[in-house]
Amino acid sequence: MTWWTPISNKTTLRVGRLVKAHGLKGAFKLELYTDSPDVRFAPGAVLDLQVPDSSPWFGKTVTVKELRYYNQAPVLFLEDVEDRNLAETLIKAILLVNADTEVLPEEPDAWYDHQLIGLKVIRDGQEIGKVVRVDHLPAQDCLAIKTATGEVLLPFIKAFAPSVDVVKGEVQITPPGGLFEEIADEDSEDEPAVDSDQAQESE
Repeated sequence: MTWWTPISNKTTLRVGRLVKAHGLKGAFKLELYTDSPDVRFAPGAVLDLQVPDSSPWFGKTVTVKELRYYNQAPVLFLEDVEDRNLAETLIKAILLVNADTEVLPEEPDAWYDHQLIGLKVIRDGQEIGKVVRVDHLPAQDCLAIKTATGEVLLPFIKAFAPSVDVVKGEVQITPPGGLFEEIADEDSEDEPAVDSDQAQESE
């Protein structure tokens, strides 16, 4: 599942998840899915909710009161959520915003997931695959690249993906040695097998 759902020329972006209640005044520990938290969670911002049909919040919106940071961890306060008991009813809710599919984030070198998915992946002037999704891992974001021989996760950092051209529809990559070759080696039937002792010595 991706972080977005196409809606005509709009995209519904997942910008965060309410992890658990924080304190007694209705605050939430927030898991961020956006590089623009101060924009997405500005006071007065109205957010849609992704919750189960059985939730009392189904079909409703919430309004941001304040975003604070405690020990560098984001904590969100919502209007009309004034106590922990009410906050508990919103735990695990996904927070959504609508955005134009053609508009890039305001930050330099920042893209929405849907703008990266489908890009051709170019290495040394040759197309080697396509971006099929973006994985938001704890350490860093990764591009999941589908190649002819399998799928590779490439850390989405400047050193490995120095150029992203959404208009041209491609991303230039300079991956670390061995990342893509390993898949090719696994599928190669021409190379002689290496016994376990040889493999251990070569490492």
